Amino acid sequence: MATITKRGNAYRIKVSCGYDTSGKQVIQSLTWKPNENMTARQIEKEAQKQAMLFEQECLKGATATAVKFQTLAEEWFGTYAKQNLRLSTYEGYQKYEKRVYSAIGHLRINRITTRDIQRFINNLSQDGVNGRTGKGLSPKTIRNYNGFISGIFSYAIKMGMVADNPCSRVTLPKKSQTEKKIYTNEQTEKFLSLLQAEPLKYRLFFTVLTYSGLRKGECLGIEYKDINWQSGVIKISRSSLYTVKNGTYTDNTKTERSKRFI
Repeated sequence: MATITKRGNAYRIKVSCGYDTSGKQVIQSLTWKPNENMTARQIEKEAQKQAMLFEQECLKGATATAVKFQTLAEEWFGTYAKQNLRLSTYEGYQKYEKRVYSAIGHLRINRITTRDIQRFINNLSQDGVNGRTGKGLSPKTIRNYNGFISGIFSYAIKMGMVADNPCSRVTLPKKSQTEKKIYTNEQTEKFLSLLQAEPLKYRLFFTVLTYSGLRKGECLGIEYKDINWQSGVIKISRSSLYTVKNGTYTDNTKTERSKRFI
């Protein structure tokens, strides 16, 4: 509920916009000054109208809190990302924190514009950004950076802190179109023939991959109980993955549709 206070020739309108990440109540205010030729009755009605409009803006999230992007991102990692993202995605986004926080972490979430993010995205393609190659980052990685920032803004919208996601209007680099190299039948036969001289674990792994079309992680995630030796059917229900922080671990398949029988 908006409150109106007369201050000299102007009126101060205050609206409670909820609470910030530390639990402190956030109050937004607006100063409205009536025209000199307005009557007392007109001033009263217009002040009520301005208060109603301002309150609606706050409820829609158009007026956000003073929370900085980095503060909100750290909250997002703790309360949303860890519980809802795949571990590999979660740790991948953590690698993006340093660059993103350096560019926009100090800005208030409601003050960040599409132009701010576009400037950051454009910089990622500049030579020298990738310390390993001396070039810019790949289009795929740049898109992932935008996806990370967009996830924070989607969270902010759900929390009623902003009404819009500026990442939706960012121009991203085109995806690199690389032609997949696929073995011919003759090459596959040659490969399987040479494979017979290798240890059993490699013969098993690459033979299953060749005939099933499984992802590497899906193949490594197969357990003995997943194989029906009578029907010759394998149940795919998990993946074996690896990250630097956690080493090798087992997770669900990439998508629900990936759960299948081969």
